[in-house]
Amino acid sequence: MDGERDTSGDGPTFEDLGLRPELLAALGALGYEEPTPIQAEAIPPLVGGRDLLGQAATGTGKTAAFALPVLQHLTAHRRDRPPAALVLVPTRELAVQVSEALHRYGKDLGARVLPVYGGAPIVRQLRSLEHGVDVVVATPGRALDLLNRGSLQLGEVATVVLDEADEMLDMGFAEDLEAILDETPEQRQTVLFSATMPRRLDSLARRHLSDPVRITIAREKAAAGEAPRVRQTAYVVPRAAKPAALGRILDIEAPTAAIVFCRTREEVDSLTETLNGRGYRAEALHGGMSQEQRDRVMGRLRGGTADLLVATDVAARGLDIDQLTHVVNYDVPSAPESYVHRIGRVGRAGREGVAITLAEPREHRMLKTIERVAGSPISVQTVPTVADLRARQLDLTRGALRESLLSDDLDRFRVVVETLADEFDLMEVALAAVKLAHEAGGAADDDEEIPQVGFRPDSGKAPRAGSGRDAGGKPRRSAGGPAARLFVGLGREAGIRPGDLVGAITGETGLTGRDIGAIEIHQRFALVEVPEPAANEVIGALKATMIKGRKATVRRDKA
Repeated sequence: MDGERDTSGDGPTFEDLGLRPELLAALGALGYEEPTPIQAEAIPPLVGGRDLLGQAATGTGKTAAFALPVLQHLTAHRRDRPPAALVLVPTRELAVQVSEALHRYGKDLGARVLPVYGGAPIVRQLRSLEHGVDVVVATPGRALDLLNRGSLQLGEVATVVLDEADEMLDMGFAEDLEAILDETPEQRQTVLFSATMPRRLDSLARRHLSDPVRITIAREKAAAGEAPRVRQTAYVVPRAAKPAALGRILDIEAPTAAIVFCRTREEVDSLTETLNGRGYRAEALHGGMSQEQRDRVMGRLRGGTADLLVATDVAARGLDIDQLTHVVNYDVPSAPESYVHRIGRVGRAGREGVAITLAEPREHRMLKTIERVAGSPISVQTVPTVADLRARQLDLTRGALRESLLSDDLDRFRVVVETLADEFDLMEVALAAVKLAHEAGGAADDDEEIPQVGFRPDSGKAPRAGSGRDAGGKPRRSAGGPAARLFVGLGREAGIRPGDLVGAITGETGLTGRDIGAIEIHQRFALVEVPEPAANEVIGALKATMIKGRKATVRRDKA
């Protein structure tokens, strides 16, 4: 949850939003300081039971905006089997993300949260539903599959949330959404969030929302000329490897002074401890500290007895540190304007600064949005290897020795060299001296190879029927590479439409609508193009799921 704001302002706190004590305790334990704009506007009417239609981009804090009210209405340590709330999302990655958030916030309530998506064993999901759950977070295809099996019972659902609804429509889930909503009680609370509001989405909202509160959170534009002279780099890092990756990157960069921005107080404290354990002089700065504590921290940074400041946005508001050379985003900022403000702290007065962002594989789209708003490219790189680190450390040793040779008075050490030269080759003496200087320079003993990963494909829009062929009718090369054509043994006779195939493939695999090529629907079968490297994964996934409630034969097309 990003978007911390200056605590000295008049903005509401989480206590002001009418949340129950268990949720306030969970938010406090997680270190969240203030609600973001979407949370401040959406939570009170949702807690009051109103339907809501919200237009807000990914990363504005909307997950908590609907998750906290859902948990607010939940009976603590509920024992009923059918779910009390249903959250529908377009992708399995988002299903996992939302489920984790609900679990963190609802821990003290004993909330039972089940993510339901393709690509995971359905038997495990069936068993969890049998034992009982409170909130189901599902992709539409798998939710409809479980409904058709009779395993997902929606008769007691009090709240339905459609998150990133425009994406679900673009992926061909319109009919699935209608079918799922028809299975829920008429007297329910319905919440719809979307980054855009196309006409067909507005039509769906009019059918299924009752007198909704309408909220629009626009991204504020960064001030002209605010982007400074900064070298901007992003490293793709799995979340579990972030602490090690940050230490490795800082070892390579060797900043004079740096600010590392984190989302929460808890993350600030944990990361500060980790960095100090690695040998850095790191200081924490967040809203849970008194003004006197903050002043002492800033004094140590400006006095040179600390070289890293690990901080939340709230605590770092208005800081101006002359010797600052690096800004690090430990997480991709949720709002592009936050990114621009952060990197504006370096590269001032004609100096060049460095901005580093640690991005998880699923955060490609957020990074692209930041790049567009900031108006400057962000170079994406892989985390330095152990070999890269050792080469950099040798460079630093070489630089230190060269500086000593040029500026220091070395005569008092001549007798040592001359004495050793009588017994050893002069090159060996020099090598031993360099080794001692290298080790004395604090070269990190780091032998851990950090996983090298890349971004997952962007969430894209599903192609319209026939869009996978050019004017000449030739099959396109899917996603810029060779395509495989697959035979699916269901067609018009079974009510199959292009959107059904797109939805089934994107819901059950890591592909997006943008990756899928030409689709042909015939009377009793369909043909669909997918990237060749993913063909076997798609075949296996479609064989294991149901399309429009039916199993299908799936294989490579023999034509």
